[in-house]
Amino acid sequence: MKRTWLLFAQAVTVLLAAYFVVATLKPEWLNKRSTSLGGVVSIVEAPSGGPAVAAPGSLSVPAKKASPAVVSINTSKAARHPRSNDPWFRFFFGDQADQPQVGLGSGVIVSPDGYILTNNHVVEGADEIEVTLNDSRHARGKVIGTDPDTDLAVLKIELDKLPVIVLGNSDELLVGDQVLAIGNPFGVGQTVTSGIVSALGRNQLGINNFENFIQTDAAINPGNSGGALIDVNGNLQGINTAIYSRSGGSMGIGFAIPVSMAKIVLEGIVKEGQVRRGWIGVEPSDLSPELAETFGVKADAGVIITGVLQNGPAAKAGIRPGDVITSVGEKKTDNVQGLLTAVAGLKPGSTARFALQRGSDKMELDVMPGLRPRSPVRQQLPNQQQPE
Repeated sequence: MKRTWLLFAQAVTVLLAAYFVVATLKPEWLNKRSTSLGGVVSIVEAPSGGPAVAAPGSLSVPAKKASPAVVSINTSKAARHPRSNDPWFRFFFGDQADQPQVGLGSGVIVSPDGYILTNNHVVEGADEIEVTLNDSRHARGKVIGTDPDTDLAVLKIELDKLPVIVLGNSDELLVGDQVLAIGNPFGVGQTVTSGIVSALGRNQLGINNFENFIQTDAAINPGNSGGALIDVNGNLQGINTAIYSRSGGSMGIGFAIPVSMAKIVLEGIVKEGQVRRGWIGVEPSDLSPELAETFGVKADAGVIITGVLQNGPAAKAGIRPGDVITSVGEKKTDNVQGLLTAVAGLKPGSTARFALQRGSDKMELDVMPGLRPRSPVRQQLPNQQQPE
């Protein structure tokens, strides 16, 4: 009996020792059974209760700063069949129900007074404009003015406590700077995409009359038109306007109007109802060896004038066909776009000094620019450049 009890005590001691060893070194072996029986699973969780901290490299701070000021713009336009008033058409086809055309775009609130910058092609011809804020508030938008030359428009809404974006300095942007595009692509809701500044000063794209685009690879898609291009500080650097696309979607080449140009349009429309630009009445062309030979000019740089409007500002100042304009004021002119931009920046009615070359002679003339006539809206863009 004593021997049996001793064996039992030794067996229990060994089992207890084994249990404690396993519990200490391999506790998961013991948890397998409890898990299968509906026990608690051992997991590791991050501590809660503290403020959220942006991960290294995150762009959430500028996105959070600028997003409330970016709005969605829905437009509607009454549509009628071109022959709906023809009695013979109605006799054979009946009364065709007029289906309103709807459009979608984005905009940016730039003033606590309710002024919104967007693209002209977003609101062009619209009968009704509804603006939806990021906080789900709605308001009817009123067109204050448009500028087809830059494809910009200014709207106004009447709401209290409006979020306002901070305007940056687009002249300080550098190729390679990080940027964010904010808008409402395809109507899915406000979306933020990131990229870099791919190029600056893009022009001669055939999109607008005055072009000085910021090119970016931040994804821009239909519905982003009029939305914000911001920097890493959340400041507005441009108004997203167009994309280079073969499919209709983003291919990594998007264009935005610099905020420096947008500010001029905004101030002109709000103060005077239009943008007052200089105009001299000439037909310019990029200088080429063939044109230089045709007009007998010895210049190797500048913009050659192939036509001059009779009694226009340039004609009155003495500019002739065949003259090569090399600078306007302090700005050199190496191409047609540069000349148009320089002349547009002149104040109508104020004299400006033009440097030019006629034949082999260099000279300077004082020209008093007039007010540039309002340009018609472009009806169709080249296949590669599409308003988004």
